[in-house]
Parts: sequence; structure tokens; C-alpha cells
Amino acid sequence: MKIAGLIVVLLCGCLLIYGTVDFPEWGDPASPASTHVSPYYIETTMEDTSVPNIVTAVLADYRGYDTMFETIVIFCAGIACIFLLRTYTHQAPETRLYRHIPTGIILRIKKGGKLPEDSTDFERVDLQWVPYDLIIKTACRVVVPFVQLFALYVIAHGHHSPGGGFQGGVILGATLILYAISHDLRTTIKRMSEKAVILLSAAGVFIYASTGALCLLFGVNYLDYSGLAAILGVDPVSARSHGILIVEIGVGVAVMAVMVSLYYNLSSVGKQDEGL
Repeated sequence: MKIAGLIVVLLCGCLLIYGTVDFPEWGDPASPASTHVSPYYIETTMEDTSVPNIVTAVLADYRGYDTMFETIVIFCAGIACIFLLRTYTHQAPETRLYRHIPTGIILRIKKGGKLPEDSTDFERVDLQWVPYDLIIKTACRVVVPFVQLFALYVIAHGHHSPGGGFQGGVILGATLILYAISHDLRTTIKRMSEKAVILLSAAGVFIYASTGALCLLFGVNYLDYSGLAAILGVDPVSARSHGILIVEIGVGVAVMAVMVSLYYNLSSVGKQDEGL
């Protein structure tokens, strides 16, 4: 079976290498992309889409299919990692560590043991315990909301300035990872559960795909956002700008959710019990 797989990979590799023979030379100014495609984007983007950021217009409008399937690939990668890493067979550790919140003293409870009666004053910490640091926790709690606000700005303003769904989604996911590192994984999962993360990753793809399906209902091509003018109450050119924003939101949600899901499973070896 391994030999057959190796043969298939080699054959596919040879076909791909053979296909590069017909490619134009690297950086050739006379290539079709340089003489036809790029000039058209540069000259007509504002006229077609009312979007100053040519890169975003190309990714989310002219090449909307490509970007949609890139988002689907990210979603599929996240689901595949869940299947490969997630484990639901939970075995209670031999010992559990709890921090007494008023004093900061660590209490070690053997397997099967119970906390004292004032258990509400205890916070469970990871076995590989990092000393409690009020400055780090407080600083992260203050910084995270502002970074999240910036991430939303990057998504919402990505078609007018550098940014977009991929960049904003990564920043948004990084804020949750920062919160998990500065606090602990369990606290983060309480705020955004595994189920919510999976649903959000699917919701992001659904927003993108359903936007294209909505265009079909108005008699235009799939992902031709000009068809949304009827429900957005704007002209077809402005509708393409608004359509780009809608799909960028879907991309941002999907990227953020998949990124957080990967961290949940990688940092806890699939148990989502104790993180880094």
C-alpha cells in the first residue's frame, strides 16, 4: 500500500512539473497576466466595485470562487485536526492542584480527594503550574478588548485600506489565545466553548457561500454581488462593495474559529482539560 501511494505521488509530481513547461518566464512583462489581467484590475477596480483596495477587490470579487474555497480549505483543515487530535476518553489525573485565591497558596489534592468546605475560594490550576501573576493577567484583560476592536476594524475596513477577513480573523483568534496563555485553557473554554468554536467556523463558510446563493436568487451569477442591490438599496457598483464586506466577515469568523480550535487541541493534546 505504501509503494502504491508513493507511485501515485511521484506520478502526480511529474505531471505538475511537466505542466510548468508552458508557464511564462518568471517576471516576464509580456506574460498574459502582466499584459491583460493586471492592467484591467488596476484601471477598472474603482469603476467596477467602488473599492479602493485593489487586492481585496481581486480576492473577494474578481477571484471570489478562489477565496471561498480557500476558506473552505481552512474549515476542512480545522475539522481534520479535531478528528486527529481530539480525545474524549478522560482519565482523572493522580493529583489536582488548586490555588487558594485569598492567599495564593497551592493545595494538592490526591485522586479521589475533596476540597475543603470553602471550595469557592479555590481555583484549579494546571499540573505544570505557572505562578499567579496579577500584572500579566490584568494587563491582558485590559489589552484584549482593544486588540479585538482593532481586529474588527481590520475586517470591516479591509476593502478600503490594508486588511481583510484573513488578517482580522487571525488577530481576533490571537486575542483568545493570549487570554488562554495569560489565564488558563479552562477559563477560555468557559467563555468560548468547543461547540461554539466549531459552529462559528461553519457559520463563516456558510456566510460566504450563502451570499453567492443569494445572488443567484436575483438572477445574476454566483458571487456576483451586484445582484444584491435590490435588497441593499444601493446601485450595483456599491452593492459589490457591500458584498465584499459581507464575505470578508464570513472569512474572518471562520479563520478566528479554526485558529482557536487548533490551539484548544494542540495545547491540551486533544483533551481540552489542561493547556500550556
